Amino acid sequence: MITALRALVSAVPLLPDPDEAREWAERELADPVYRAAEPTPFDRAARAVLDFLERLFTAPVSGDWGPWAFVVLAVLVIAAIIVALLIWGRPRVTARARPAARALFDEDDGRSADELRADAAAAAERDDWDAATVLRFRAFARGLTERGIVDPPPGATARAFARSAGDALPALGSSGLAAAAVFDDVRYLGRPGTADAYALVRRLDETAVASRVGIPDAGAVAP
Repeated sequence: MITALRALVSAVPLLPDPDEAREWAERELADPVYRAAEPTPFDRAARAVLDFLERLFTAPVSGDWGPWAFVVLAVLVIAAIIVALLIWGRPRVTARARPAARALFDEDDGRSADELRADAAAAAERDDWDAATVLRFRAFARGLTERGIVDPPPGATARAFARSAGDALPALGSSGLAAAAVFDDVRYLGRPGTADAYALVRRLDETAVASRVGIPDAGAVAP
């Protein structure tokens, strides 16, 4: 009987050899249960940050570590402020840098105020008072939109624009509405422009260029 037991033990070894042990360990560790329990890279990074902060705020404020703790804390606060400015400050900068709308009074026109004034002056030199009057009023409107003084909604009329301009620039007086009426007469009603009508719109534009928001001017343009 004893001889048979010894033969059985020798046939089935209780301890595996190194290769078998490694194979058994790899098979066991391949179980999904172990992989799910492993920390993710985010877990490791979060743990490192928490450990750093714990060491920072639990370290004594004396000796060599104390001054460095305050330096590191100040750097972290400054970095947080910079990130906040980059995130919440950028939309305001973008809004200020937004280009003026191209459309003015039912017409798409990408010319700047200075370009419109130059074209109006050229039309006046050849006695084309229709074009000169329309272009100069557009220059007046474009100039105010470029300066951010008036932001007309899509489809705004010349009279509505003039009212908004008069509210923002008291120096214009009622001349804006008078010039808007001239613009409508020439542009939409087909009435011929005149040198006097052009002069009225030109004076309006010149006064707007020289005016500041909310500051009355005794030399306001007369209608």
